[in-house]
Amino acid sequence: MTEMNTVLSGEEWLVTESGFDPARANTFETLLTVGNGRLGTRGTLEEGWVGERSGTFLSGVYDSHDATVIDLVNAPDWLPLAVLVDGNRLDVQNCRVVEHERALDLRQGVLWRRTVFEDDQGRRTRIESLRFASFADRRLCALRLEVTPENYASTITVDSAIAGRRRNLDRVPYYPEHSVFEPEVKWEKWAWSNHLRPVITDTTEDAVYLETRTIDSGIGLGYGASLDASAEPLRRAYYRSGEQVGERADFAVAESETLRLDKLVAIVTSREEAEPLQGRCLEALRGHRRMGFDDLLSRNRELWKSMWTDCDCEVIGDPVATQALRFGVYHLLIAANGDDPTVNIGAKSLSGEGYRGHVFWDTEVMMLPFFIYTQPATARSLLRYRHHTLPGARDVARNSGFRGARFPWESADTGQEECPVYTEDGAHRFWTRDEEIHVSADVAYGILSYVIATGDHDFLVDFGAEVLFETSRFWVSRVQHDPATDSYSLKQAMGPDEFHSHVDNNAFTNRLAQWHLEQSVRLYEDLAARQPSALQSIAAAIRLDPAEVQHWEEVAEGIAFPPDPHSELVEQFEGYFQRKDVPITEWDANNMPRYPAGYNHFNCEDTMLLKQPDVVMLMYMLPDDFTTEVKRANFEFYEARTLHKSSLSPAIHAIMGIEVGDSTRALQYFYRSALVDLTDNQGNTEYGMHIASAGGTWQTLVNGFGGVRVHHGQLTVNPWLPEEWQEIRFRLRWHGNSLAVTIGHDEATFRLLGPEGATEEIVVAGRALTLTANEPVTVTLANADTVLET
Repeated sequence: MTEMNTVLSGEEWLVTESGFDPARANTFETLLTVGNGRLGTRGTLEEGWVGERSGTFLSGVYDSHDATVIDLVNAPDWLPLAVLVDGNRLDVQNCRVVEHERALDLRQGVLWRRTVFEDDQGRRTRIESLRFASFADRRLCALRLEVTPENYASTITVDSAIAGRRRNLDRVPYYPEHSVFEPEVKWEKWAWSNHLRPVITDTTEDAVYLETRTIDSGIGLGYGASLDASAEPLRRAYYRSGEQVGERADFAVAESETLRLDKLVAIVTSREEAEPLQGRCLEALRGHRRMGFDDLLSRNRELWKSMWTDCDCEVIGDPVATQALRFGVYHLLIAANGDDPTVNIGAKSLSGEGYRGHVFWDTEVMMLPFFIYTQPATARSLLRYRHHTLPGARDVARNSGFRGARFPWESADTGQEECPVYTEDGAHRFWTRDEEIHVSADVAYGILSYVIATGDHDFLVDFGAEVLFETSRFWVSRVQHDPATDSYSLKQAMGPDEFHSHVDNNAFTNRLAQWHLEQSVRLYEDLAARQPSALQSIAAAIRLDPAEVQHWEEVAEGIAFPPDPHSELVEQFEGYFQRKDVPITEWDANNMPRYPAGYNHFNCEDTMLLKQPDVVMLMYMLPDDFTTEVKRANFEFYEARTLHKSSLSPAIHAIMGIEVGDSTRALQYFYRSALVDLTDNQGNTEYGMHIASAGGTWQTLVNGFGGVRVHHGQLTVNPWLPEEWQEIRFRLRWHGNSLAVTIGHDEATFRLLGPEGATEEIVVAGRALTLTANEPVTVTLANADTVLET
């Protein structure tokens, strides 16, 4: 048999691990996650090890049983496949690891592994494997494992299982400060939550089946697994326990002979399938077995090829940047299920338990742009999740004493507020759940950004208008009217900069709320003129009348927005300029700011220090609202006071720095965002991907260096490249067509891909350009009036 790594793509598509280091093993478990948007499985070793934090996460499968707040359930593990020689288990604890390497092939969505173990008798065994979660059928996970005794012949036992005893991390009990636990035991120091109870463990003549059910939410999870071998077993036996089912088989293997094992797993849930689940699960498994591992791999490869055609990014002259971009795109693709409009992307995607799988504003502001401009059907599905959870958002508003709908700071399956009230140690209150109310405007921003880019106005009629109208009702009930000035204020709020709570008239929140109301009024008027019957149906369903819409307009006109007409600076919130201006004087090894002496996340309230961009983020999201001079003045002022203690922060500063002509730190911020997980530069990748940072990295390339922005509804391009880069390449979807873009220092080439005769107007470096389908156009950037031969 040929070595499995011959199927891998070139090095530029690989993320690799060399050697086994217990201290970094959990980080690689995150990095090497395989998934298909419906599920993600962390990159743990097939045979397991004592310090692993294994996990398979199924999008939308939440449960709150005996947990502090609701969790994305750590579902049954389909992966276990152990090898034993004379009863000795081959793993990193029992054997010496002679060789260990793994490679995640971003292009094909497969994880390859090769490990050579040596036992205490000097016997060397090579283990090689491939695994993937299929995009061709999201119910399928597949694993091929080959075992080769390199210097001996023996009976080899394989143990394949589905492990149903799973626990979620809940909270860390109090330990003395600076306590350090070895990698093998650190997860044991947590309090854990149980979300599953076993329902069925069963075996057939060629498969095993495990069914569990979430305890509170009542979701059934059915797993069926088969194991096919390249040789007939000497013995084969199935076993069942309360929470595990599996099979063991013995094989006589000669020296240097390779035993091949193909494990196929079908996973169904009652979220998607009618019960009973067992028959449906095993039927799907039989279909996969008839096709066989190689054909299943081929089908999955074709789906990945299609996706990469739409969304590949490349930096010519910087292979590290290219790898980081592709790594981020890979993880974005495996985080989103475009087939299921009831789910969204958690802050750690499907790669770990951080933030308990909850959905934040990160989706609409940091991740959604990638999907809008490369995978618009998936973007539509992600936005439908907000419509699906609109009843929960109505409850959130009502429970706070307001009208309409307010999307929560942390959302799960129902749209209720899922943010914890206190930190794990109980020492600090999370005010984000009460005060970071801008999420509703962020959702409106995502909806309208999608419609502008795609032209999908049907989405507004079917879903978007109801969301915008109901959330507008929240804003007009949340504002406070000042009769003396006839203005409206938003008090006790918090912007993206979470160092400052309980503030009045936060610029980011106020302006986005105002913009939200303006857009809702415009949408209402447009529907009244163009689709009156559709508007009538929407209005009747939510009992909306024209007088209410007129009030939205009045409130929008009167919302207090902090800019001083005599100053270019936008005050972040009332009284911000009177806070203590603490200088940032130290930077870490990544050249990122350190907290000034004596300060931390929870005691910056009375300072001007910022966690992440607030005013700068506002100017990024609403670029038409501010002149370049105002953007520049605010960027320079707030940049000097931002500590970038959120992974969302560097990307926005990189983009806005380029936009205002201050590119001095753009490349540094790009790398900080792009490598946040690959180099674990925040020290917490083991809990899951910083998936919003992956979205921010893509935006830095396309919207920052590529200069692609939407101004007044039109696609514009104003690029800038670092000297270190030769050119950048990416693709976009705009109004249903694909646009291939190549940008160098002196010229840019655009190719509209679409039906013959299709045209599109874009603006490049200030010059209007008409693109015709399949006719490339090259523009010299030094003089945008010159178009080169095409």
